Amino acid sequence: MEIDCLPTEVILTSSHQSLGKLQFDWTPQPGNYIDIEGQTYAVLERCHRYQLKAGHYRLHNIAIYVQKAKRPEEKSLVEGRWIIGDATCNFNALSEIIRCAVNPEGPCKSCRFYESQG
Repeated sequence: MEIDCLPTEVILTSSHQSLGKLQFDWTPQPGNYIDIEGQTYAVLERCHRYQLKAGHYRLHNIAIYVQKAKRPEEKSLVEGRWIIGDATCNFNALSEIIRCAVNPEGPCKSCRFYESQG
């Protein structure tokens, strides 16, 4: 069975409440954003669960853990992945999930803590 054929269970991280099993035409990974019933969620974790059948492990289901979030307006492409905020700042976390420690809500533009790398 291929990964794309399996429904993915979407689970809220804070309450462990299931938002349902959804069929995606792409593979949601940590750092991606998904929209469900008008609400935006950030994907924090992806889990594959396997089952032993006839001496072989088979992918049984997929779960992603999410939290409510706003889509970031500022993104930078670093080594083939999108991160939140301005990657040229020393304080940027270079993460798909958190911008930085000194100004996590942003924006990077006009941030008084901006410090150029180099």
